[in-house]
Amino acid sequence: MQGAPGIRRGELALMSVATGTVIANLYFAQPLEETMARELRLSTGAMGVVLTLFQVGYALGLATLVPLGDLVERRRLLAVLITICAAGMIGLATAPGPAVLQAAALVVGVTTVVVQIIVPFAAHLAAPPERGRVVGTVMSGLLIGILVSRTVGGLLAEVAGWRAVFALGGAATALVGVLLYRALPRVTPTTTLPYPKLLASVLTLVREEPGLRIRMFYGATVSASFSVLWTNLGFLLARPPYSWNNAAIGAFALLGVAGAGMAMVAGRLADRGHARATTGGCLFVIVVSYLALWAGGHDVVALAIGVAVMDLGCQGAHLSNQSVIYRLRPDAHSRVNTAYITSYFVAGAVGSGLSAVLVHPRFGWEGVCILGGAFSLLGLLVWGAGLRRRGSRGRCRGRTG
Repeated sequence: MQGAPGIRRGELALMSVATGTVIANLYFAQPLEETMARELRLSTGAMGVVLTLFQVGYALGLATLVPLGDLVERRRLLAVLITICAAGMIGLATAPGPAVLQAAALVVGVTTVVVQIIVPFAAHLAAPPERGRVVGTVMSGLLIGILVSRTVGGLLAEVAGWRAVFALGGAATALVGVLLYRALPRVTPTTTLPYPKLLASVLTLVREEPGLRIRMFYGATVSASFSVLWTNLGFLLARPPYSWNNAAIGAFALLGVAGAGMAMVAGRLADRGHARATTGGCLFVIVVSYLALWAGGHDVVALAIGVAVMDLGCQGAHLSNQSVIYRLRPDAHSRVNTAYITSYFVAGAVGSGLSAVLVHPRFGWEGVCILGGAFSLLGLLVWGAGLRRRGSRGRCRGRTG
């Protein structure tokens, strides 16, 4: 693929691979939750806490570390965080019990935010007319990493055990860290603000940019809906009526590959000015997917359709949101991304925690589907209300003009 002016083809390819490799660490545990819980003698709720800690850690890292991408030389920042992330993965691989497992999950979650430093780094290097395509390319690598993580995790756990999954993830993370440090250019930081003022400036951006606020809301509803599904899908497939093994559960995650393709499409649509329509269409698709997922509690075909459609809608909406926010403040890409992605993963942690700890143990798969569908429906309703307001303003201008 030809890189955009300002970013070389090799750099773009490496950044795409790196985001996929690192983000996989956040999702390796999802198809293994039943196996890990059984071996470590954890309840469904306790294992749900571990999965939620990945999301909570990620949200903490977004709020406190990603803004440093505007203040600290990015290549050096990536190297430090990736090293700590690799160490956290070794902690997961060797955890003797729940305490170490939970602590390591939190460390991995916090440091996996390097992917959210890489994405605005790529946006910074790209020429403005092709920024959506470049971000879409890097995001496709990230999404493919999420999908492959579940498949590789399931297959490798079936052959070598779940601990080998985290050991391999740690080694791969360390490798891409070395490659990024050697290949990426040094970029002068875009601000000299002291760290406390840097963090405060994120809130200033949120206050001053209404476009950022609405995209944060859309992203939050999408993320919560996405996390509700993937936090509980492993439990569904590991138990009757499915009773699948780790390899089958991991392979099932490949149905979400449509989402990676949608990221590329959404990026190009955003470059052509169609981000708003794409967002609404994707939110509608997510709502519809939960109808199929409800039936998927006992029907594998419906479940497969629901998973594929869900990932397509979620990733399309997410990429549309990011393509819009990177156009708001060119001098603050990392901080704009911090605001958006923090809200995205806080909502993801809420969706994950509510569904795994409260809803699934009490109301089963049907309750999970109601919760996930409600989050996405809320986003669609707000999008529709905004569309009606714009239409009303347009008609008023027409009558007075």
